[in-house]
Amino acid sequence: MHPRLLKTFLAVARTGNVTRAAREVNLAQSSVSDQIQALETELGASLFTRSRQGLALTPAGEALKPYAEDLLALADDARAAVDASRSGMSGALVIGALETIASVRLAGWLAGFRAAHPGIDIRLRIAGSGELLRRLGEGGIDVAFCFERPPEADADAGAPDQRLARRVVAVEPLALIAPPGDNRADVDLATLAEQHFVATETGCVYRALVDRVFAEAGLGKPRLAAEAGSIDAIAGLVAAGAGFGLVPRLAVAAAIDRGEVAELAWPGPVRSADIVMIWRRRRVQAPALKQLLADIGGNFAPVRPAGAHPRHAASLPS
Repeated sequence: MHPRLLKTFLAVARTGNVTRAAREVNLAQSSVSDQIQALETELGASLFTRSRQGLALTPAGEALKPYAEDLLALADDARAAVDASRSGMSGALVIGALETIASVRLAGWLAGFRAAHPGIDIRLRIAGSGELLRRLGEGGIDVAFCFERPPEADADAGAPDQRLARRVVAVEPLALIAPPGDNRADVDLATLAEQHFVATETGCVYRALVDRVFAEAGLGKPRLAAEAGSIDAIAGLVAAGAGFGLVPRLAVAAAIDRGEVAELAWPGPVRSADIVMIWRRRRVQAPALKQLLADIGGNFAPVRPAGAHPRHAASLPS
C-alpha cells in the first residue's frame, strides 16, 4: 500500500466527499477516484459506500483506517529519526491543549523545553477535550494536555481508545466560586444542595468533573442557573450573581485575585482534578515526542538548557 494512496483514502474518510478530499490532497477529483479504486483493487474489498449524505466507510474501510493512520505516522517518524541522526535533536511537535491549561500551565514549560531543544519546532493547537482526542486519534496532533475525564464519562462515550497512552502530569485544586462580597469562609453540603450553579454544557470535560464531584458528595446533579461555553463565561456569570461555580482553580485564579469572584471552601470529598498528557502508542516514537515524554515531570517542572540563566525566558516561534 503506497503512502500516497493511504493519504488519499484518509482524506476521503475525513471529508466524506471526493471534491473536498481532492482539494485537501491537491489532486483532481478523477485522480482521487482512481487512487481509491486502485487501493480497493489491491485489498480486494470496497472501502466506501455512497449515499445522499456522501461517502461512508464500509466495515473494511473502518478496519483499514487506524492502520493507515499508523503507517503514515510511522513514515513521518522514520524521516524525523533520519534527520535527527544527521543533525542532532530536531523535528516538529504538534501539541494540543485546553485553553486554560495552555495559557496557565503549558506555555511557560514549553518555553523552557524550546530553549533546551532549539531544533524542535513546536506548534500549539487549542481545542476542547473531545476535539483533541479526535485529532490525536487521526494523527493531527502528537500529544494532548487536558483534564482527566471521569470513568463514567468515558463509559458514556464508549470504550476508551486502546491506541492512546496517558500520564498524569499535574494535580489541580478545584475552586468553589461565588459572587463577590460573599464572605463565608465555609459552606456545608446541605446549603450547596439548595444553590444554583453555572456550568459548562453536558459532554464537556469540565461538566463531567462537576457532575462527578457532586455525585461523590451525595448531591446528585447540580441545580443549574445557566450553562456556559467556557470557564471565562462561568466566572463572568458568577460575578454577576447568577449562581455558584465549581471549576479548576487555575482557570479562575486571576478573577479571584482581582476580587471579581469570591472563593469558598468546597466541602466535598473530591477537591482536585488531574491534568493528563495523552499520546499515541507506537512501537517507535518520533525523536521529538520521545524527548518531550522524557522531559516532562509532575506539575510541569521547568526544563532549562545547560548553563541557562534562571531568569531567561525563551519565546515560542509563531
